[in-house]
Amino acid sequence: MVKTTAFRVSMVAAGLGLALSARAAEPPQLNFYNWSDYIAEDTLAGFTRETGIEVTYDVFDSNEVLEAKLLAGNTGFDLVVPTSDFMARQIQAGAFMPLDKAKLGNYGNLDPKIMAVLADKDPGNTYGVPYLWGTTGIGYNVDKVREVLGEDAPLDSWDLVMKPENLAKLGQCGVAFLDAPTEIFAAALNYRGLDPNSTRAADYQGPATELMMSLRPHITYFHSSKYINDLANGDICVAVGWSGDILQARDRAAEAEQGVKIAYRIPKEGALMWVDMLTIPKDARHPDNAHRLIDYLLRPEVIAGVSNYVAYANANTPARALVDEDIRNDPGIYPSEEAAEKLYTAKVLPQKVNRVITRAWTRVKTGK
Repeated sequence: MVKTTAFRVSMVAAGLGLALSARAAEPPQLNFYNWSDYIAEDTLAGFTRETGIEVTYDVFDSNEVLEAKLLAGNTGFDLVVPTSDFMARQIQAGAFMPLDKAKLGNYGNLDPKIMAVLADKDPGNTYGVPYLWGTTGIGYNVDKVREVLGEDAPLDSWDLVMKPENLAKLGQCGVAFLDAPTEIFAAALNYRGLDPNSTRAADYQGPATELMMSLRPHITYFHSSKYINDLANGDICVAVGWSGDILQARDRAAEAEQGVKIAYRIPKEGALMWVDMLTIPKDARHPDNAHRLIDYLLRPEVIAGVSNYVAYANANTPARALVDEDIRNDPGIYPSEEAAEKLYTAKVLPQKVNRVITRAWTRVKTGK
């Protein structure tokens, strides 16, 4: 009787262990939510071939869209890519699970200088790993802008798009601005000589909104991805947008061989430098698989392939040598020291200021 009871207990324990093991093992799947036009064609296929993990890939084109999903909970995603300043306030809201760095064998490839900058928003670099980084500046159709504004067009300055008299002329051939309120208002404040991370509501309600309202009649649309193809096709002649997106437009235009020449400039007055982060939502159902994809993206040859395809800089030190020379040496992607000194990063703003920005942006977009 004792032997039988002991046998039964051992069998129950073994069965329970098997059940726990089965429950702990994740199915080979992963839900990844990333920015549009922001990964190489073969990146995820290569990951699946190596690991057997199938990736369901979906895209967004604004931090606000991603944030709404994160803060609502039950996102359904295992890996998401917020920009670092949005990540910082989402960390405060408890939106992410801490990274298990023991599962990230390639973590040491990350640039210590960039990691130190990010630690200001993510103490201890606990929740996020940098994916790609870039700047917010001006993309333009070289020939059309010169045709409209002449050979003396201020191509190296925010004057090109922040002076109403210039934008009125450019509006004839189409102007796009990002639908990214914090970034556009930061550029407006910086142009006016104010702190791009101002915490004064009056700065947004006054100088920033006044400037944007003076420009509004000449802005064709606000959108955070449409401008890529529109620039490439010659449907617009200027876009305030993200560096890599505009350089993708440049490459698409060159491939089309329709005579459209696109260029990107970081304005001499300074511009926003941002870093997009790989983070795992707190409600992720496949966190182990998410760690595996993060570690895969930390391989120098993998992230260099992404940079080569999307024309954005990465924060992976050994990957720099693997990035195509024309990208590595492009000052619009990897800024010169002089340009880098004028770059600023976004800080986490108080919630009351964010509400002011949201209301002011609605007014700018509607023109009312």
